[in-house]
Amino acid sequence: MIFQTTLRHPVNISGIGLHSGQEITMSLRPADAGTGIVFHRRDGERIVSIEARSANVVDTRMATVIGKGDLSVSTIEHLMAALATCRIDNLHVDIDGPEVPIMDGSATPFIALLEECGIRELGAKRKYLTIRKPITVVDGEKRVTLIPSRFFRVSFDIAFDHPCISLQHRSVKVSRELFAKDLAPARTFGFLQEVEYLKANGLARGGSLDNAVVIGEDSILNPEGLRFSDEFVRHKILDAIGDFSLLGYPIFGHIKAYKAGHDINHQTVEKILASPDCWQLVELGEASPKPSRAAAGQRAFAPDMAFS
Repeated sequence: MIFQTTLRHPVNISGIGLHSGQEITMSLRPADAGTGIVFHRRDGERIVSIEARSANVVDTRMATVIGKGDLSVSTIEHLMAALATCRIDNLHVDIDGPEVPIMDGSATPFIALLEECGIRELGAKRKYLTIRKPITVVDGEKRVTLIPSRFFRVSFDIAFDHPCISLQHRSVKVSRELFAKDLAPARTFGFLQEVEYLKANGLARGGSLDNAVVIGEDSILNPEGLRFSDEFVRHKILDAIGDFSLLGYPIFGHIKAYKAGHDINHQTVEKILASPDCWQLVELGEASPKPSRAAAGQRAFAPDMAFS
């Protein structure tokens, strides 16, 4: 946990894009210390490099989307959550389509891929963003608060007027082991009517029962059912971990969220970066940590709509 890391070896992964329906290939390549997570988006002969940080977020309506100019990469949150919890600080991600492959709708395929590759420690120390004063963002019924904590913890409450979801709460102290076992398998989810609307408007072309939990009028339509009784709130925590990784540093703090989605997660990240009196950067092992305000977010660590 003291030193920055990257992958030991390059690796490729392919799959369908949730909204585009395209077959997309990603190549994950090791990177030097201080590089951060950088997506290299290919479109024909063009390649645009997009750093995975909050300043490059261009859309949060149906997923977290980063972009530069007219090129973007959507649905990065599941991969980013896997990278963050595996403590991979530096990585090149070559991608030949407009979104990260949805795989089975969870982060488990990415965790398996990262574990297969292995992680290499680099010489530079990792910095942690440590919350010192509470920060709150409210957007209608949605609310996110960060409070000081010695650990990275996420507490989440959701409330849906649907018998398959209703009220769900979960609070976790995030670790690589807990994420892999209890959060990564939780899949994205959507309501059948909203999915049908998206498909009719040219979106969710790759969505199916193989890569999302689809909720009908009074039942789960997936034949295998749910992976957890509270799979929905677990997936919301997964998304939040990915969204908050765009701070550019791992967090020591407690995220407390109510009805939150990608939009308010991004608003909160932006408020954190704009409130340097509420946090400081520290390195583990420092006898007397001193705050470092410089360039937080320079290095990278739904509407609650159809897919979340």
